[in-house]
Amino acid sequence: MNNLWTKNVHMTDEIERFTIGRDREMDLYLAPYDVLGSMAHITMLQTIGLLSADELAQLLRELRDIYGMTQRGEFVIEEGVEDVHSQVELMLTRRLGDIGKKIHSGRSRNDQVLVDLKLYIRDELHAIVGLVDELFRSLLAQSERYAHVLMPGYTHLQVAMPSSFGLWFGAYAESLVDDMQYLLAAWRITNRNPLGSAAGYGSSFPLRRQLTTDLLGFDAMDYNVVYAQMGRGKTERNVAFSLASIAGTVAKLAFDACLFNSQNFGFIKLPDDCTTGSSIMPHKKNPDVFELTRARCNKLQALPQTITLIMNNLPSGYFRDLQIIKETFLPAFDELKDCLRMTTYIIDKMRVNKHILDNSIYDPIFSVEEVNRLARDGMPFRDAYRKVGLDIEAGNFTPDKHIQHTHEGSIGNLCNDRIAALMDDVLASFHFERYESAIAQLKAPSDD
Repeated sequence: MNNLWTKNVHMTDEIERFTIGRDREMDLYLAPYDVLGSMAHITMLQTIGLLSADELAQLLRELRDIYGMTQRGEFVIEEGVEDVHSQVELMLTRRLGDIGKKIHSGRSRNDQVLVDLKLYIRDELHAIVGLVDELFRSLLAQSERYAHVLMPGYTHLQVAMPSSFGLWFGAYAESLVDDMQYLLAAWRITNRNPLGSAAGYGSSFPLRRQLTTDLLGFDAMDYNVVYAQMGRGKTERNVAFSLASIAGTVAKLAFDACLFNSQNFGFIKLPDDCTTGSSIMPHKKNPDVFELTRARCNKLQALPQTITLIMNNLPSGYFRDLQIIKETFLPAFDELKDCLRMTTYIIDKMRVNKHILDNSIYDPIFSVEEVNRLARDGMPFRDAYRKVGLDIEAGNFTPDKHIQHTHEGSIGNLCNDRIAALMDDVLASFHFERYESAIAQLKAPSDD
């Protein structure tokens, strides 16, 4: 086993298998970010005299080459190599000899994996934000398209009051605005630099932590070195809460859509390519894509609790327990991204039934409209309520299906422009361009 800590003690194969677990597999998610973190770290090391300018130039050339390998899918963690950190250092040592062994000065694998995780999370949050925004725009477009198409609203799964597809689509759009606020909070917590905290107690080298913060495009640093290490697990948990919030919105939307697509409702029609048939019932068109979306999003909503239980009651300092978090946390982004893409695809192609309320079984939902009409004409509300209730029981109720809602956020005044403005305000707060510019500059070949 090639690792960074071996002295004279060697593990058995079984203990190595148990302690490493799926770490090598999970570390492939982090490989490009480990390289970027190393590039920033060695650039800083040269400024404090731990590397010469020539050594830095050689290391940066090789690290840029290794980064390219991670982007082309050519980077592998070799058999017998413990993790991504060991693999990168091994590759540098093979290419540059003893120069490659100098890159670890002033850091530990503890802060190395912390910065890898934060760089990875930043990119993944950026992607999630884009996909949430796409779904948001699709929902608002459908809300506008079907703004005046009425449908029944429900409480207790009983028909209750008139609603509209403008409201239904728009409600999920506005829900995503609140979810985006969670993403913004997760982004701000993530976008702080832990590099330089070493094993959690700093270093006797005169590290320039602000320099690596700037080179990697972080907004600030995790200043206290002990807290930087305490952030391991906490960062993942807080990010997981933001993912779970989105997943909750999408799962509810998927449930509604499956219900409304059934023949007993017939409110919407899902795209045919997102349904499947039955092996014995030729008429079936099952909403499998949304059912799987619902299940996957429900699984994602368990992620914060899973992370909490792994890290629960750990004291300050690093513990190997935290390694296990990667196995559930890192793949979660791809799962949520798949669900968001599928949901946006279905929403774009979804069609609605414009004649739902022609069916007389929905006539009672207009009872509140009649109560309100009588109240406007001067009858006390409770008297109006009783009169309409008795008319319904006697079979004498004739609905007036003309809806006159005009207040903000109602059927006649969706406020979609204001909802869009709320989303735009949140999106403008991320300032993705700052970190993108820093990373682009870090990756750019130098004049040497």
